[in-house]
Amino acid sequence: MGFEKYSNDEISALINELNDENCGWYIEDERMAKQFLFNDFNSAFSFMTMIAMYSEKINHHPAWFNVYNKVKVQLTTHDIGGISHKDANLARKMDTYACYLTSVSKAHTN
Repeated sequence: MGFEKYSNDEISALINELNDENCGWYIEDERMAKQFLFNDFNSAFSFMTMIAMYSEKINHHPAWFNVYNKVKVQLTTHDIGGISHKDANLARKMDTYACYLTSVSKAHTN
């Protein structure tokens, strides 16, 4: 496999690290979770499209739910039954894409 399930201490450290940069990550049903809030549906859908393409490339896919400008995600590595570096990397990518879309959206409104 090449990857291992994170321990509870590693998960706590990861959540703290992610929230130092971009708040909102938490544990829900033994998965990493976050709700992203965008300015409009177009931005939310753009985020989902960017993540879908990246997820397909790395073969690691989120569970998610979208309503208008909100996208809720849950991350876990099904092959090992828990959270792994795959989830940590995808969470970081999600934060990066969300920040990019938010800054682009703000630039277009000014």
